[in-house]
Amino acid sequence: MKTVCNHPTAHRDYIFEEKYEAGLILKGSEVKSLRNGNASVKESFALIREGEARLVNCYIAPYDAASGLNHEPTRERKLLLNSHEIRKLIGKTSIRGYTLIPLRIYFKNGIAKLELALAKGKKTRDKREDIKRREAQRDMQKAVRRSLKRS
Repeated sequence: MKTVCNHPTAHRDYIFEEKYEAGLILKGSEVKSLRNGNASVKESFALIREGEARLVNCYIAPYDAASGLNHEPTRERKLLLNSHEIRKLIGKTSIRGYTLIPLRIYFKNGIAKLELALAKGKKTRDKREDIKRREAQRDMQKAVRRSLKRS
């Protein structure tokens, strides 16, 4: 699996409930651009509209060699999910605070896929608690290393 792009701040800003793998409906120039690694999911999100999952605001750079047949970089793209997954997501995203966040775009057996997460935004205090937990873990590891050096 070749990863094309990741969402850099998703793990810091959201708590993930469930993850899904979705196919992407793309134009030829978009696939070529993805193979070159020219994409970003940082500002993007997914919606369920009219019974279809859609990826909104995902940037895929125009492919240089595609001259006049190029695509619009931030167009809405349809996601391929099973109907039971879409029904489940309709129910869960209707709950206040839940959203669909794209985590990464990758190629699996030559086919472009999107890893999608049902997520809830973290509050500022949750972020602070994570930082405190990480610092405490780091301090414990330093103490263990110091004690091993001395003995």
